[in-house]
Formats: sequence, C-alpha cells, structure tokens
Amino acid sequence: MLQDGQKGVIIQRDKQTYAVAPHLPCGVVNADTLRRLADVSEKYGAAAMKITSACRIAIVGLKEEDIDKVWEELKMSPGAAVGLCVRSVKACPGTTFCKRGTQDSLGVGMLLNEKYHGMELPGKFKLGVSGCPNQCAETCIKDVGLVGMKNGWKVLAGGNGGGKARLSQELAKELSTEQAMSLIDKVISFYKANAKQHQRLGAMIEKMGFEQFKTAVLGE
Repeated sequence: MLQDGQKGVIIQRDKQTYAVAPHLPCGVVNADTLRRLADVSEKYGAAAMKITSACRIAIVGLKEEDIDKVWEELKMSPGAAVGLCVRSVKACPGTTFCKRGTQDSLGVGMLLNEKYHGMELPGKFKLGVSGCPNQCAETCIKDVGLVGMKNGWKVLAGGNGGGKARLSQELAKELSTEQAMSLIDKVISFYKANAKQHQRLGAMIEKMGFEQFKTAVLGE
C-alpha cells in the first residue's frame, strides 16, 4: 500500500483508494488542463473531483494500480499537499483581474510559488498573497502573508489555522515587491535554521517572543 506523498498520492478514508492533487500554481488553470483533468477522472472511475483549500483540483477515489497511468496521462507534477514543506501559495486575483486590487498579488504569488513551493522545512508552511486589505487569500492565518496596500506591501508572519489557531502579526509595511520578497526569504531562512521538527512558525514565534523574532529577521 502506498503512503501519503508516495507517487504524489493522498490516502483516502477507506484506506483503499487514493487522491492525487496536481500542482496548479496559485490556482490558475487553462481550459485544456481542465479538460485533461476531467477526462482522466472519468476514464479511471474517480469518485469525485474536489477543489481544495489550496486551490488545487484533487481527483479522489483512485485505485492504486491506476496511479502511474493517471500521472502519465495528466502530464502534470504533484502539488506538495503533504509533508514538512511549503505546501501552497494562495493568491487572490489582485490587480490582474480584481477591481479592488491595489497590488499585483497574482504576479507575486507566482514568483513565490516558483521559488518556494515544495521546499523542505521543519514544519508545514503556507504562504498567502492578498492584493488589498480584504485579504481574500486568508493571509491573516498563513505562516507568511503579504497584503497589498496603497503604499506597498504589508508583511505578516506566524499565522495558522487548525486546532490552535493563531493570527499572523505585522512584521513590516510599505515595502516594495523586491523588499517584501527579500524579507520573506529572511523569515524562511531563520525558520529553517531555528525551528524544531514539526514546529510551525507561529509556535516558534510564541516561544521566542515576537519582538525578538522581528529583531532577528529585520536586523534591528
């Protein structure tokens, strides 16, 4: 029996079937890819197709003997849906499509996805990019989040959902895209070097204190 993450699968509740969640950077997908997902799902008798909270489309209820053929026909790479790594980058439409967008959240989200998706870290790690203060990408509960403001980006750190939810805290504001990307790199590097195995960024911040964490990553 395959284990979670092996061959890009997620074991289902029945302990007999699997789901696969191909990587769709920031949830953007074209019509040809949607057709391919639907065709493969139908061909191999999937129980359902599920749009996930990480903006992927999971094909649910697949048989183990079909997994290799499914990936071969999809011609897509797996999303990092499980494991201690950067799981996902969630981004709203921002100035690309949304009338309320004040910053290019989708463009920045794609840059973050290219740089960090799947990167191994001490614990699971989620990134979010919202193009305006409405925070449609749920940046307030992401390990690191960017919020588009009129004068640049606000960077938030330490949020998470789950059994012990934690809101992220403001790390810096009025940053250019280059400055925000640089700060995110510093946060991830510090987390990678200092967190314990399975410890989320928010838990590490709570233990050391936000001001100390802020000083460490900002160099103040």
